[in-house]
Amino acid sequence: MSDPVIEFWFDFGSNYSYLSASRIEAAAQAAQVQVRWRPFLLGPIFKRLGWSSSPFVEQKEKGEYVWRDMERLALKYGVPWRRPTTFPRAAVYPMRVAVAYQEQPWVGAFCTRVMALNFAHDRDIHSNEVAAEVLQALGLDGERLVAEAQDHKARLREQSEEAARRRIFGAPTFFVGEEMFWGNDRLEDALAWARARGGAP
Repeated sequence: MSDPVIEFWFDFGSNYSYLSASRIEAAAQAAQVQVRWRPFLLGPIFKRLGWSSSPFVEQKEKGEYVWRDMERLALKYGVPWRRPTTFPRAAVYPMRVAVAYQEQPWVGAFCTRVMALNFAHDRDIHSNEVAAEVLQALGLDGERLVAEAQDHKARLREQSEEAARRRIFGAPTFFVGEEMFWGNDRLEDALAWARARGGAP
């Protein structure tokens, strides 16, 4: 009997997705749950909700709270953190790579490293060069993989549209079957649900 499955829907520009990405593999392994990485673009979701940017930008008080919350949570999880000078930061190019290879065993490491460049090192991640750099650091043929990912550009748009169809409104979002859990603080609940129900909806 195979392990139950959790889907992890995220955007590289999402600060709370960064926290979840940094710990989901270890937490899922301990719970004997498989992780399926599902990159999608939050921008179109926010636009559907009538926002021109992240709610952390549009709502000043919420934004101030969130940056302090990130400091506390990064300390709690032992995750490096540096508030990015650009937020939300575009990341379409590495997102295309992530969605093209989302079934590969190395995709979690790739995604986590890209997000760390954004949220721990304050680097611009919106380029194929950054994606290739991260892949090379993982011992992979970065230039080849990035080039091949260009043949799958439409997949990121299609997956983002699927996120909208599944009524995702923020990131990170986790699915166990059709059961949705939203937010970094619901990761453990989603894993427990998957474990208890064997991945069934």
